[in-house]
Amino acid sequence: MVEVVIFDLDGTLAETEEVHRLAFNRAFADSGLDWDWDVPLYRELLKVTGGKERIAHFIERSGGRAEPAFVADLHRAKTAIYTGMVAAGGVPLRPGVREFIEAARAAGLELAIATTTSMPNIEALLGAALGPNWRAIFPVVGAGDMVEKKKPAPDVYRLVLDKLGKAPELCVAIEDSRNGVLAARGAGLRVVAVRSPFSADDDLAGAAVELPNCEGLTMALLESVTRPS
Repeated sequence: MVEVVIFDLDGTLAETEEVHRLAFNRAFADSGLDWDWDVPLYRELLKVTGGKERIAHFIERSGGRAEPAFVADLHRAKTAIYTGMVAAGGVPLRPGVREFIEAARAAGLELAIATTTSMPNIEALLGAALGPNWRAIFPVVGAGDMVEKKKPAPDVYRLVLDKLGKAPELCVAIEDSRNGVLAARGAGLRVVAVRSPFSADDDLAGAAVELPNCEGLTMALLESVTRPS
């Protein structure tokens, strides 16, 4: 029996990636940089998990040197822009997610989050989408800045499992990307994969169930628990 559903955040709970992209570009402009991450480029950069890591990768692939202090300052500015955009209500939950959350809670399932994004981003998004008491819905959260290695490493899922005190066989992960599926499977979890625009071409092999969106999550969860992990 499944006891816990562990959600990824960006692209899974909410379609955040376009807002992230716009926030990056605004931070670049505010810093006097002529960088412009268009949609095809950002889709490619998303294969690098973590905002700071993404900036560093972009600098290095362009032949530059990613100074840690510069990367951290630039990412901090981007986070402030992003959280302001989210707090203004610009990022709703994906269709089907709210209904799934309500059904899962009614069935007595626990809910948790395992993501590569940072706590300020999590707090901004869930505070805006679910209200100030969102922690009552997701009491256990694993964020990217809490672990040494981000997805596709399984570290954040192992952290969440430790906090929950649950065996991986009792949990199902909801993910939208190849890196997310690899991370969850690496921690021993079954995965329900939901496609999103920025991960439309990802190889989601290893997921027990693959969906084109989040609207069939409830039925997919029931199907996934009947399959071997």
